[in-house]
Amino acid sequence: MTFYHRYNKYTPVVFFFGGFTWDSLTLTRIDRLSDNLILLGYLILLGVMIFLVNILELGGVRNSLILRYKEWYPLGIQFFLGGLFSSYVVFYFQSASFTKTLLFLGILVLLLIANEFLEKRLTNLYLQTSLYFLSSFSFFTFFIPVIAKKMTTLTFILGGVLSLTISIGLVFLIHKKSAMISMGKFRKVIALVIGLYVLLNIFYTQNLIPPVPISLKSGAIYHNVSRSGESYRLRFQKPKWYQFWKISDDPFYHSEGDTVYCFTAIFAPTALQKNVYHIWQKYYPNTENWVITDRLGFEITGGRKGGYRGFTYKRNVSPGEWRVDLVTEEDLIIGRMSFDIKKSDKVITNFKTTYE
Repeated sequence: MTFYHRYNKYTPVVFFFGGFTWDSLTLTRIDRLSDNLILLGYLILLGVMIFLVNILELGGVRNSLILRYKEWYPLGIQFFLGGLFSSYVVFYFQSASFTKTLLFLGILVLLLIANEFLEKRLTNLYLQTSLYFLSSFSFFTFFIPVIAKKMTTLTFILGGVLSLTISIGLVFLIHKKSAMISMGKFRKVIALVIGLYVLLNIFYTQNLIPPVPISLKSGAIYHNVSRSGESYRLRFQKPKWYQFWKISDDPFYHSEGDTVYCFTAIFAPTALQKNVYHIWQKYYPNTENWVITDRLGFEITGGRKGGYRGFTYKRNVSPGEWRVDLVTEEDLIIGRMSFDIKKSDKVITNFKTTYE
């Protein structure tokens, strides 16, 4: 304990970055069983630490070995929260698009950063339970689809109910272990967890939660897309010599008879099959509305590291602002490709080709 007291002021930062670094070194991809077992272990140990902190505070433990390390348990909570939320930031960032789903990702980032400064407050049961429920919810939202090999509204509901049950079960155990936690406080904690559960379900219905474990690896607009053996041939107008970053048609210079292609590569866990759709939309400035012109779908099969590749195309287009939303059957947005179509008076003949 002498060592702990000497370096106490540095321990929050050490444990925060320790959890983040360990997570970065050990996790690889969202559908790998070993990675998910690590996160499940974090979740279990986080629950154990919360349980110990509370029963120690309420005088429910007399075991000398457990009492000896009581000052480390809040730091353990901080370490496992850092490990969990850092992995969630990585996984959810891969599935988030530049739409309103960034709100949920922003919440995870804030929780990840705030965790560094929460050591003194991590003995608060309300905060502990809230963070534990959010950790459980974020985990089971992608873990159940990975295990079940399917992603539906039912798997989302199941993940939420499981998170709710585990969190309430933890509070119930703390309550039963020590009679010092009042029934009034017990009910308030349960009400808080249920309130968070309802809020996250509202987030889901409003398409505010990224569609983990599915993510968009790449997506863009081209003049032509075709299959070439095991690869896809992507053809776009050759950029100017200084446009070294340009690898697609944005803007798309359209001449008579041109077809606009949208190509996407979508990551999904091994053996997961899912119908996805390209929603083609045009913006009309006079009404300030995006109008859907086409809803074109295809089925994806997970497992390929670079993502399942597919494309749709549209022939009858007009100049203006366009976008293609990549969505699931439940209309959850996986990604968005925005581009401009400009009229070209001459036929485009200078093309560049890449392969995906």
